[in-house]
Amino acid sequence: MLLGLPEALPSLVGKRFAAAKEAGALVFSATQLAVLPAAGVQYQLRYCPALAKKPVPVKAKENKGPKPDPFENPSPDLLVAEIPPQLQNQSSGNAAGGDGGHIIVLNKFPVIPRHFILATKQFRNQTDLLEKEDLEAAFACIKAWKSHNDETKTKESGGRLFAFFNSGDESGASQPHRHLQFVPIEDMRDQEEEDNNNDESSSSSAWVPLIDRVVNTPDDDSGFRQLPNLPFKHFAVPLDESASPDTLFQSYLSLYRAAIDAVASAPAAVSGGGGCCWSPEAKIAKLAQTSGPAAISYNLAMTESAMMICPRRSETAHLLPQSAAEGENGTVLSGEVSLNGTILAGTLMVKQELEWDDLRNRPDKINFLLAAVGLSNMDC
Repeated sequence: MLLGLPEALPSLVGKRFAAAKEAGALVFSATQLAVLPAAGVQYQLRYCPALAKKPVPVKAKENKGPKPDPFENPSPDLLVAEIPPQLQNQSSGNAAGGDGGHIIVLNKFPVIPRHFILATKQFRNQTDLLEKEDLEAAFACIKAWKSHNDETKTKESGGRLFAFFNSGDESGASQPHRHLQFVPIEDMRDQEEEDNNNDESSSSSAWVPLIDRVVNTPDDDSGFRQLPNLPFKHFAVPLDESASPDTLFQSYLSLYRAAIDAVASAPAAVSGGGGCCWSPEAKIAKLAQTSGPAAISYNLAMTESAMMICPRRSETAHLLPQSAAEGENGTVLSGEVSLNGTILAGTLMVKQELEWDDLRNRPDKINFLLAAVGLSNMDC
């Protein structure tokens, strides 16, 4: 699939990001970053107090109107492109294989520069299985980003993209309109280098995206790639840059089925009580599924060389003892950490100083967090 853009994707995203930031159309929140080891894996931990949630006013709670859809009529300041572009001049929304095509928009509240989103032009449920056209468009973005970097040989012009998809109530998804998110890996590393330069006690890390570590391991008996020391169930397959839409879709379905099987096989305490309640017939039906509502919550990740999935049992994990204590400015010090698909890149974010300090002092607690939100390998 060719995106058909007027200029290179990294250039379009970079220009729109700079302009939107200058105009105040997006809110970029600076973060502190530490690279922490846990069970032989290096993780990026970000601290962003600006995103800490404050108590919701009573009047806001009383407003029970429908939640606005940010992708239905996106702000022109955030809209990067429509793909395929010919849809802009057609009254029918049916030109892209019947799915209405996609739009590329900037994340309105990024913590990493050039964070952008690929959303379906017509409403599709975030909790439904991805369609072949979604994967085709996402992979086209990934390849276009890397291809421009290969041609120019400059980090600023491209590099690699990490794509992730949050699906289900326990996945960290925030919008019901189907969308995949993309973060430039080089922009993630840039902050790491800046923090290391400003902190003499911080050594140069061996951080690489977790999905890269996993896909570079040999296939196991199941035919998937897994990292033995990760504390949560996960499955990955390698991708070829020439992979067809059909190949991408079949890879996705194979991973989804592996996740379904893992949930069905896990004890109730580990799976959250979901899969253990399926009858044999129900499990067979879910394994045969190719469309419609997903049976589980999960995170999916993709690069130009790999696709990876992890089933989820919880959106959050409690790092600290639950407490209603309030800190400065009314922030709640509950120790509740919310995680999404960026865990498959080996990155996490906290919003409270106590959480930030606790994880830096005890990096091994990262394994506890990951086991708590996924299907724990520790208990299986």
